[in-house]
Amino acid sequence: MKIVAVINYKGGVGKTSLTANLGAELAWRGKNVLLIDLDAQASLTFSFIQPEEWATHFIDKGSIKAWFDAYERGKPIELAKLIHTPERINQRLTGKGKLDIICSHLGLINVDLDLAVKLGGASLAQAKLNFINVHRRLAVGLQEDEFDGYDVILIDCPPNFNIVTKTAIIASNFILVPTRPDQLSTLGIDYLMRNVEKLTKDYNDYAELDQGERVEKIDPKAIGVVFTMIQEYGNQPISAQRAFMARLKRASTMPVFKHYIKRNDTLFADAPIYGIPVVLGGYENQSHQGVVSGLEGVTDDFIAAAGL
Repeated sequence: MKIVAVINYKGGVGKTSLTANLGAELAWRGKNVLLIDLDAQASLTFSFIQPEEWATHFIDKGSIKAWFDAYERGKPIELAKLIHTPERINQRLTGKGKLDIICSHLGLINVDLDLAVKLGGASLAQAKLNFINVHRRLAVGLQEDEFDGYDVILIDCPPNFNIVTKTAIIASNFILVPTRPDQLSTLGIDYLMRNVEKLTKDYNDYAELDQGERVEKIDPKAIGVVFTMIQEYGNQPISAQRAFMARLKRASTMPVFKHYIKRNDTLFADAPIYGIPVVLGGYENQSHQGVVSGLEGVTDDFIAAAGL
């Protein structure tokens, strides 16, 4: 099982579109995929579930927030009980793999404050132990037997480096970074990875403490950068975007995927209405097919990089 945190400090870079379409295409190719939405905006959730359905069935006890809240109250519940199988996308996947989701909640933004309270301790050793217990919460949850049947788990992270995001990184084998080819979107990528390295070091140092059960060390790898929202002219990115793409490839320590996601605001905006990501839309329009081809190429790159 491969667990992948999808993250960028910058919002509006196509993170959710990448997660939804990558997950859907992997499922189309026969993989069993779980999506976990940790972003309080819940855009990934609403890519597969209508807001009315979410408000009826998930708002109180059916989201990842309910799981964090139960932990904070000292009455933890099983993470696997929150797995939901969206009907419309899985009807499209009949005879293929499957795609499940653990939904987010608009109130998830407050969870970081609750978790921070648990980080204190009367001694340095106790504080370090609390750090381990809080930050590996998601990793422990994903060890439940029900998750063994998934080939890939994609975690849509919020655009920050707070505690909830850190739980995703600590639970993951890989880090996947979507970015637009512009100054603001690419600026923080190496800074992000330095923070991942520092988190990894701190966690592993604390894990060596002899405080009861053995804690496994972590080693999340940078699987790559995916360029998103690419505008083409003459079947290639426009010159301004090409310049940023080339610059990042030269300067970044992270590998960069060969394929990219083309920009089509209408196509991506309309997909959640039908609960079917663009990559499985079955379009006849040549321009739309070009977008799908790019998404399929990104999936090829991901499979190769992740060793699926």
